[in-house]
Amino acid sequence: MNHILIVEDEYKIARFVSLELEHEGYKTTCIADGREALDNMLENDYDLIILDVMLPSLNGIEVLRRLRQTKDTPVIILTARDQIVDKVNGLDIGANDYMTKPFAIEELLARIRVNIKKSNALYVYGALTVDVKSHQVRYKDTEIELTKKEFDLLAYLLANRNKVISREQALDVVWGYDFVGNTNVVDVYVRYLRTKIDDVFGITVIETVRGCGYVIR
Repeated sequence: MNHILIVEDEYKIARFVSLELEHEGYKTTCIADGREALDNMLENDYDLIILDVMLPSLNGIEVLRRLRQTKDTPVIILTARDQIVDKVNGLDIGANDYMTKPFAIEELLARIRVNIKKSNALYVYGALTVDVKSHQVRYKDTEIELTKKEFDLLAYLLANRNKVISREQALDVVWGYDFVGNTNVVDVYVRYLRTKIDDVFGITVIETVRGCGYVIR
């Protein structure tokens, strides 16, 4: 049974989300205070965290920033703050998804399913393994150190094996729908991956499809 932490100081919202999730078969824990939530999520392992931004003691963005120093637990920010700058900030700090209030519970449930599935994935490409849950990449017995964005891009391409991914698609999924910047950033991170994997082990993982994007076959 997947265990989800709900960090929300509005009792009615927390109760509503908790009841809906438990009806769907999830176990839930609700905490209304930011600092208490941070201590709890550092001490315990959750399958996913639903995190409000405006919280007592410690705001959700700071909670997420400190959590990401040690853990990669999937986090969906659920907040009334709907400005693009807020979304970009949350995604840049490490949120896996961002939803604004008011929200449809059906959409939240769908995003929870997607993020939990992603977090448990294990991809194998020849002697290369990518374990999303432990956030580890190995080639045979050698561990490969990747940044979060490098890891997320590699995992996304592996999840869509044999499908050509455009730069725009990669930006939307890996950097977030509200990313403000040039699509060339995808090319830069593909080069980073090739430097750390292809150049070191003498293999070719990511292929360039000229004029279209990238693919792992």
